[in-house]
Amino acid sequence: QVQLVESGGGSVQAGGSLRLSCAASIRGLYCMSWFRQAPGKEREGVATAYGRRSIWYNDSVKGRFTISQDNAKTTLSLQMNNLKPEDSAMYYCAADPQQCRTPNYWGQGTQVTVSS
Repeated sequence: QVQLVESGGGSVQAGGSLRLSCAASIRGLYCMSWFRQAPGKEREGVATAYGRRSIWYNDSVKGRFTISQDNAKTTLSLQMNNLKPEDSAMYYCAADPQQCRTPNYWGQGTQVTVSS
C-alpha cells in the first residue's frame, strides 16, 4: 500500500505563490501527479511527472506552475506562481507504479485558496 501525504496549501492573494509537496511511502513510482477539484467542478489533472523525466501540464497552468521530483521519486513538488482565483481548489497528489491514466493511490488533499 502506497501512502501519499500532501502539504503546503494555504491562502494567498492573486499573483502570489505557493509550493505544494507530496511525500510518498515508497520509491520509484512510475507516475506521480497533481489533480485539483473546485466545488461544483470535475476533478482535473494539473501536472504529471512520469517515466524517467517526462512531464505534462494542463494548459491552464503552463508557464505558471512547475512540477518536480527528487531523484528517488519519493517527493513530488508543485511550485505555483502567479496564482489566479480560478486556481482555488482542493489539490490532490496521486501516484501509480505502472500508469498515469487512473492512479491507484491518492493523498488526502490540501486546500489552495486564491483571493482577488
